[in-house]
Formats: sequence, C-alpha cells, structure tokens
Amino acid sequence: MASQAHLEKMQLRQNYRNVWHTNLMSTIQADTPYCCFALWCAPCVSYLLRKRALYDDMSRYTCCAGYMPCSGRCGESRCPEFCLCTEVFLCFGNSVASTRFLLQDEFNIQTTQCDNCIIGFMLVLQQLACIFSIIAMIVGSDEISEASQLLNCLADFVYCTVCACMQTQHKVEMDKRDGKFGPQPAMAVPPVQQMSRFDQSVPPSVGYPQQPAYGQPYGYPPPPTQGYPAQNYPPAGYPPQNYPPAGYPPPASGYTR
Repeated sequence: MASQAHLEKMQLRQNYRNVWHTNLMSTIQADTPYCCFALWCAPCVSYLLRKRALYDDMSRYTCCAGYMPCSGRCGESRCPEFCLCTEVFLCFGNSVASTRFLLQDEFNIQTTQCDNCIIGFMLVLQQLACIFSIIAMIVGSDEISEASQLLNCLADFVYCTVCACMQTQHKVEMDKRDGKFGPQPAMAVPPVQQMSRFDQSVPPSVGYPQQPAYGQPYGYPPPPTQGYPAQNYPPAGYPPQNYPPAGYPPPASGYTR
C-alpha cells in the first residue's frame, strides 16, 4: 500500500503547474556563494535546508520526509535532531531528494525537462560506473580497471555538482517563500489591453470610419452655454386659441397612466 501511494504521488507530481524559481543550470549564477557552500559542506547544507523546509519545527520531522519505507520507524519523535544528522550523513542522496519532494508537494512545483535530463544523466553515469567496476573485477583487465576508476571519478564529480545545484535550487525557492525577494504583488484587476504595432502609438483604423481623438466632439453642435432657454421661447400665441378644436374626442373613461 505504501509503495502504491508513492507511485501515485509521483504520477501526481508530473501534473504540477508551478516551476522552480531557478533551474539547475542557473543556480550558480543565482547564488554562487551558497552553491560553493553546498559543494564543500553538503551534509550540513542538507541539514539546514530540511530544518528550514519544516519551518524550523522539528516536531514535524520524519526520516526522509516520509518517502522511504523506514520513515516513522527510527524514533524521530524522541530525538529528531540526531535522526536528521544521521540521515544527512548516512543517506545523503535520500535526504536531498526528500527535501526536494517535500518542497514540490508543498508548492506544486514540477521538474522541468532540463532538470530531469541532468538528474537522469547523473543516475545513468553512476550505474555505468558500477557496471564497469563489476566487469573489471570479473575480467581482471588493467585497462578496464583504469577505465572504471576514471568513470567512477567522473560519476562522483557529476553527483557532487548536481547535488550542490539542487540544494541551491531548494534554498532559492525557500528564499522566495519567505519573501526575501520582496513582497508579492497584490491581486488586482488587470488594465484593459489594446493591440497595436510597436512603431505606432495609435493603432490604425482598418475598415472603420475615422473617429475623432479622445476628448473631441463627434460633429454635434455644442450645447449653448448662455441664454438658455432662448428669449421669446415659446413664441407668442402658442398654443393657438381654440386648440384642441371643438368635438375632439375626450380621453377614454377609466384610463390611467
């Protein structure tokens, strides 16, 4: 049941609509000092980011954020700080991934195709390094052994680099959550937008009669400003005498307006 729930959660995570504030390719530019800090002190950064992701409330801590079979069975409630230290040092990769899933589920953040390619390349490279190491042990060839060692070094370098970028990405996202990039703009009705060309301040009228500019009359005579109503109005003798004429039918009886 737990594995089925995790699979359903992964499928649901693919339908998220929000994106990370910065992708993995831009994390070094977004926060270079923190990216270096995450590269050289990766377990410490993982500890700090998980605690921050929990809003510094360690009573909410669960091993691997509840995404692993061991979650909730390691005595986290008795000593969450010690359990988190153990997690980030012994299960560093899981700690980074768990913090990532925690943020994605909280803010409905999807992983872009570029980020998926980078993470997938890291995982495939680790698998290839493991396969080459096994082949080198079975065959006993010096050439294959040296190639496996080089591949292991490359895989470790990519792993450390990608994890540092991922943790910087998490940190930038929580900076956005905590309002360190400034207050979020208030919700307001957007102004009316009009389509026009870049080189024209006023869009041309195509197929419509030319209208006067805003604030100008539309050809109607202006209302009089003085002498209103006009003198000698109505004219003398209006209405004429003996009007209506005799014999004009009176209004129907009982008629009401």
